Amino acid sequence: MPGCCCSPFERAASQHFNEKKVAQELKRYREKGPGPTTRMLADGIAHSGALSGTVLDVGSGIGGLTFELLERGATSAVAVDASAAYVGAARDEAVQRGQANAIRFVHDDFVDVAPQVPSASIVTLDRVLCCYPSCEPLLDAALGHSERCLALSYPRDVWHVRLAMTLENGQRRLARNNFRTFVHPIAKIEETIRRAGFRLSCRRQTWMWSADIYLRH
Repeated sequence: MPGCCCSPFERAASQHFNEKKVAQELKRYREKGPGPTTRMLADGIAHSGALSGTVLDVGSGIGGLTFELLERGATSAVAVDASAAYVGAARDEAVQRGQANAIRFVHDDFVDVAPQVPSASIVTLDRVLCCYPSCEPLLDAALGHSERCLALSYPRDVWHVRLAMTLENGQRRLARNNFRTFVHPIAKIEETIRRAGFRLSCRRQTWMWSADIYLRH
């Protein structure tokens, strides 16, 4: 899409997740496999009994979670990301893995393009909520598209994670990088999801991340 039509979030995401950064991440993925939050979400979805049907992967990155869920039994996926470099890398990786026909890639800010994206059995947000200054518009859009399961990972709302995020944002500011990350109050996240008719099925955590699986009542 033309640069003048991009949202501020999409411009910042494309600047931060550029071709160099994405190439490094893809190399690491090919050598070591999915990262911790991706593995926790895939395992959680499988253990919840929700792993079937279609997937909508919001902020899909290089496609690690999309690929994992397809390999475990999902039938097809839509992968949405605001970074052109991510979408290009994920599309190439899908071809390499023989999964290109099962995935539709969308380059856009999901909040903007949500009305044009179909609902899915499973909606995933792996390390995406922290990229938005307000979590509610993204959560509301994702919840509205989830027929059965919402799986998301996000920074824990604790002091040491908030400190780490503050330091990272300070480094980006010095580098004139407009991309920022945010720690959202867990109470707001939980209330928004519960209000949409979902219940928590499981939660796993690292020192920095929480990975939650919610199922529709």
